[in-house]
Amino acid sequence: MKHSIKGKQNNSRNCFVCGQSNDFGLKTKFYETETNEIIALFTPEPRHQSYPGITHGGISAAILDETIGRAIMAKYEEQVWGVTVDLQIRYRKPVPYGVQLKACGRIVGEKGPFFEGTGELYLPDGSVAASCKGKYMKRNISDIASDAFSEEEWFSVDDEQTVTELDLP
Repeated sequence: MKHSIKGKQNNSRNCFVCGQSNDFGLKTKFYETETNEIIALFTPEPRHQSYPGITHGGISAAILDETIGRAIMAKYEEQVWGVTVDLQIRYRKPVPYGVQLKACGRIVGEKGPFFEGTGELYLPDGSVAASCKGKYMKRNISDIASDAFSEEEWFSVDDEQTVTELDLP
């Protein structure tokens, strides 16, 4: 299924999941769809290994957590972030490294300062490697980080080509 992309979210310098300067990080790029889902693109490397040839399960958890947590930004802009309260992951298949993977996350409910979301991690063949549901607290970025973070650490990363559509099963 093709998803129309309405925008790309910022990255940071040092975040493990999206940080562009973190030598051990995933350097993930996040895209907002027209239905306010978030699609994450990343390529785990051998340094993210658990068993030989397999990405560590904690990497799957981290990517799903951040993808769902970022879904709130598609609705409220970049000033509102999701802080994890509870996360439940179901691992279904081994996750290889050295290939581009996709994760998709969305908000499924909101009540007061909280929201709930779900997400999936997709293998290159389109099958689901892991699924997740979580509960998050909505927090303004100014309550989490200093102004210096927004000015010095939070920025747009250009793509080699403009992404207007992404495929997910």
